[in-house]
Amino acid sequence: MSTVPPGTPCWADLATPDLAGARRFYPELFGWTGRIAPQPEAAGYTTFLSDGRSVAGAGPPATPGQVPIWSTYVATDDADLVTTRVEAAGGQVLVTPFDVFDQGRMAVFADPAGAVFSVWQPMAHPGAELFNAPGAMSWNELVTPDPEGAKVFYELVFGWHPEEQPTEPVTYTGWRLGGRIVAGMIPPLGDGFPADLPAYWTVYFAVADADATAARAAELGGTILVPPRDIPQGRLAALRDPQGALFSVIALAD
Repeated sequence: MSTVPPGTPCWADLATPDLAGARRFYPELFGWTGRIAPQPEAAGYTTFLSDGRSVAGAGPPATPGQVPIWSTYVATDDADLVTTRVEAAGGQVLVTPFDVFDQGRMAVFADPAGAVFSVWQPMAHPGAELFNAPGAMSWNELVTPDPEGAKVFYELVFGWHPEEQPTEPVTYTGWRLGGRIVAGMIPPLGDGFPADLPAYWTVYFAVADADATAARAAELGGTILVPPRDIPQGRLAALRDPQGALFSVIALAD
């Protein structure tokens, strides 16, 4: 079983009040197929597959009234230890660690600015089986109005070291763990993002053509928040699905 190194984003899933709608929208957009968990307790949790390999998931909201959201999961060897660190660093424990059948152990947190994220301690399910290919997760990024506070928090929780990368019109921060940049951080851009998400983690999915994917998302009832634009890593767009969950797509540069 291939596992993602601890401290690295390893999985993403969608919490949505319209699970049936998500099962239609995302396969139409990314070419995914869905595999619904058979256990009644799983409440219809769906694993999305690309070329037969698991790339993401979707399930109902954990709490009534939860905003539809894509969640980033960070791999860990000890979900309970991370919980202790989150509390010590000033974060909030939204869901205490629990076992997901025989698949893994997880917990859900919010950082001091309100950005929700999860950790995954793998057992039978290692996380995503494909990265950086069309239809697979490619990048994870914190959007926050308090980057200085985030730098302190995530270093205490995961040992991430912030590295500023000057860009226009804002400074981009990469999170370094050992010899790798494992995620990023950026302040909010523009007025198109919901006010009820003052800070959030966004998930990037790789695509072959960012322009075509953005147009297709709009055809399927989604919204283009940031039209396709070029960055050194490729061409990206920020989108919102029909239920309001934010995500991004990127056509990676060769």
